[in-house]
Amino acid sequence: MTRRSRAREVVLQVLFEDDLNPDRKTIQADDFMRNRLNQDQELLDFARRLVAGVRKNRIELDDLLKQTADNWSLERMAVIDRNILRLGAYEMLHSDTPERVAINEAVELAKRFGAKQSFHFVNGILDRFVKERRETGKSEQAEK
Repeated sequence: MTRRSRAREVVLQVLFEDDLNPDRKTIQADDFMRNRLNQDQELLDFARRLVAGVRKNRIELDDLLKQTADNWSLERMAVIDRNILRLGAYEMLHSDTPERVAINEAVELAKRFGAKQSFHFVNGILDRFVKERRETGKSEQAEK
């Protein structure tokens, strides 16, 4: 497991906790990340950026995932899958992580933390998310 993969794992745990306990104090999440990442400042900064980004953009991410996941409301998704999708979508939209890397990392998280078929679900949703973004981008360019 790469160092950043480890950081994503910790971020997923924080996002999962946020989802179940929205009133939790931010300092608790930061303490958790600092302890789990063994005080590695570079990884801690990376993890903090991901957590802050998903939190800040959660409404946008949820709206985009709702549009992409036909016949699946976010509430119907497993909590872990929902947060893996948020993290993957955030990385594709708002970071320098290549789309394929974001999808692969999300699939690995789903294999590790999700149900038996979670990785298929996560892969399908994020792959469709990428395709729809590309199609939207092409149609926007054609209109110009």
